[in-house]
Amino acid sequence: MSGHSKFSNIKHRKEKSDAAKAKVFTRLGRELIVAVKHGGGGDPAANGRLRDAVAKAKSGNMPNDTIDRIIKKAAGSTADDNFDSVTYEGYGPGGVAVIVEALTDNRNRAAANIRSAFTKGGGNMGAAGCVSFLFDEKGVITVSGEDYADEDALMMLALDSGASDFISEDGQYYIITEPADFSAVREIIEKHNIPASAEITKIPQTNAKLESPDDIKKMNKLLDLLEEEDDVQNVYHNWTGEQ
Repeated sequence: MSGHSKFSNIKHRKEKSDAAKAKVFTRLGRELIVAVKHGGGGDPAANGRLRDAVAKAKSGNMPNDTIDRIIKKAAGSTADDNFDSVTYEGYGPGGVAVIVEALTDNRNRAAANIRSAFTKGGGNMGAAGCVSFLFDEKGVITVSGEDYADEDALMMLALDSGASDFISEDGQYYIITEPADFSAVREIIEKHNIPASAEITKIPQTNAKLESPDDIKKMNKLLDLLEEEDDVQNVYHNWTGEQ
């Protein structure tokens, strides 16, 4: 692949997340809590959703003792720690497609704050389904070429494990899976002690460019405002260009 990658927004989100580790840990912690309460309890061996959440937390550099503490607290708590999963869709400047995934204990607050972010960022929140058709949901397992140099061996392992695609780009290897195959492929990569980050994500089918400096400024503002929202877990978009 050349030019602007479909994966550029994934890398962009990770860079933003690394700059706000405390907020990232809060989001990862919420995913662990939801996985325990709605995925089948606090034993990762019996809870596939929790296994994926733990793997994601580890790839986000959350310490093991923090992960264990959150799981034990969630498993032993009778408190109403229920977070609703809500997805919002809309448009950024220049018609850029944006999807926002939230985990919130207050839907009204989340909707108001996210709508405000769209408005301040020069966009507008739309109806459910207005842009989701422009994205494909896939499992993406990312391995750095610096951590694992044998591209051919990794590709064969990935494809033999059930991956649907393997992409090498800019010193990174992207193992692509269907959502249903994600856990199995991730666990095989993990068993081979290959350092990787893994997530179920939304990959844009096409990319959008912004030519206007004003639109680029507004789009960056929109992404920053959304990332700052405590209820927001993930932000997906199809904008490539100046980040």
